[in-house]
Amino acid sequence: MELDHRHSCPAKLGFAALAFSSLLAVYRSGGDPGTAAFVAGADGALALLFHFLRRLERGERGRNTKAAVWLLTTLLTAMFASRVAPLMPPVVASVVWLMAAATVAAGFWALVHKP
Repeated sequence: MELDHRHSCPAKLGFAALAFSSLLAVYRSGGDPGTAAFVAGADGALALLFHFLRRLERGERGRNTKAAVWLLTTLLTAMFASRVAPLMPPVVASVVWLMAAATVAAGFWALVHKP
């Protein structure tokens, strides 16, 4: 079976929207290097995640590919929880971190532990 390496129009539009949103976020950050680093890191992690998800889609289901998907989703979960939790009251921030931990644990079970 020949694989088609061209990307679909919706995928191209999605990446264009992500790029535009990221540029807008960096512009609106007012020169805050932490925000720019967060946006760049999240974009890089998303790009790598899509790469490894594509490999899974093509049938490359090795442990390394699954582990990479889990690590990248864990990174993104922790990154976003670390940005949201400080904005919340302490009890809600605890719930945010508990939900993030549950998501990471479920992802580990589904991708790495489950045969």
